[in-house]
Amino acid sequence: MMQTLSRAIARDLLTIEAVFLQPQNPFTWASGIQSPIYTDNRITISYPQVRRRIAQGFAERIRATFPEVEVIAGAATGGVPHAAWVAEILDLPMVYIRSKAKDHGAGNQIEGRITKGQKMVIIEDLISTGGSVIGTAEAARREGADVLGVAAIFTYELPRGIENFKQANLPLLTLSTYSDLIELAKEIGYVDTADLQLLKKFKENQVTWQD
Repeated sequence: MMQTLSRAIARDLLTIEAVFLQPQNPFTWASGIQSPIYTDNRITISYPQVRRRIAQGFAERIRATFPEVEVIAGAATGGVPHAAWVAEILDLPMVYIRSKAKDHGAGNQIEGRITKGQKMVIIEDLISTGGSVIGTAEAARREGADVLGVAAIFTYELPRGIENFKQANLPLLTLSTYSDLIELAKEIGYVDTADLQLLKKFKENQVTWQD
């Protein structure tokens, strides 16, 4: 089931052009990193069928993995709309977490209401090294939440990201993966065999990405 869902969402991301693969002509990120993949999962909110598959997938996986969850949190900004749809399906409270506290008013970093010890799952749209959402989880813990884990639409499966989640003692579940996406891309003719080898090497060797 998980494999089927992962491939279905990978197909969605390629079809709506939320993900681009250019192994022969890499993208240059703001950090200067040369990357064969570019992802913008915010595009998913514009496609009802795609966002429904994501929301249902999140709801089912969260229910199975974190059955004691009491509140769904969206990591600003990419995770926020998905968190709202998931919270609706699960009939749970929803909050969202800013990347940093407001510098005015009450100085909140969490918008919405949580109670001390409330069991939270944080939703994010994309995981690279994990630095951003790990910081978000730390902020939620500072404000009293019991963060059970993170749920994301897609992960690059980078060694550094895996290690960062391990070090933070933060469970991660993802609906789709880089490995599934590039294999599917080869099957549907988006990339050829040589491209696939380059894409595989990139994941294995790229351990220095910055968020």
